Amino acid sequence: MEMSALLCPDAFLSPLEIDATVVRALAEDLGRAGDVTSIATVPDGTRGRALVVARQAGTIAGLPLVEATLRKLDPAVSIAAYKRDGDAVAAKTTLLTIEGDARALLAAERTALNFLGHLSGIASATAAFVRLIAGTKARVCCTRKTTPGLRALQKYAVRCGGGFNHRFGLDDAILIKDNHIAIAGGITAVLGRAKAVAGHLVKIEIEVDTLDQLREVLAAGGADVALLDNMSSSDMREAVEMVAGRLVLEASGGITLETAAAVAETGVDYLSSGAITHSAPNLDVALDIAM
Repeated sequence: MEMSALLCPDAFLSPLEIDATVVRALAEDLGRAGDVTSIATVPDGTRGRALVVARQAGTIAGLPLVEATLRKLDPAVSIAAYKRDGDAVAAKTTLLTIEGDARALLAAERTALNFLGHLSGIASATAAFVRLIAGTKARVCCTRKTTPGLRALQKYAVRCGGGFNHRFGLDDAILIKDNHIAIAGGITAVLGRAKAVAGHLVKIEIEVDTLDQLREVLAAGGADVALLDNMSSSDMREAVEMVAGRLVLEASGGITLETAAAVAETGVDYLSSGAITHSAPNLDVALDIAM
């Protein structure tokens, strides 16, 4: 089977990122001597069969990481997939059947499940937001509030859950925050500086806290997106009317499952949430040996 068959069809993840992350994680777990427990207790050459199961309902992400982890320790492992990333599953759903070297299965187990549980938790949290704002034009997107070293994977999981990605880092878009505005001398001045250096493919987003700031952004020109930071629903509705489609509008700041629908109904284009990456609980998944 091909790893690409397990990837979410509407998401982006480099195979180089998968490989580097898996190697780093296995090196952390196997240390200098390898899995001494399995080496001591399982005879060399023993074959094993296992099922990877979702113990609770959710949206799956991370199956390519499971495969890559297993293949690093047993290149000849046989994997049958019943689900792919992005699939919504019920509790007790079998995702994969694995057959291979028993020592390798045991050594790979925790690393593989850590990836799968964590990324599926993010995908499931994102999917919950997506369901709540269905019927509006708004989209859920993530932020840079990610675990260092795992950003590409976590943003991939957001896509698996039906969300969209914000910028991946400081280098792929200009996002002018309140501190930039303060240091640069105000909204008009900071937008002037940004416009002077931005390439034709570089988007400019600027954060505003008030409707008066938004008016100044519109008067100054040069912005592509306005981030409405911690605004009330009434102010967001007025912002949508004021902008009248001239800017993309992103709502941000403490948006929860309880407030997401009301925010989306104001007419904004995006809801950004740091919680879907930094606070999503793991989905309960398991690797069950079936000899």
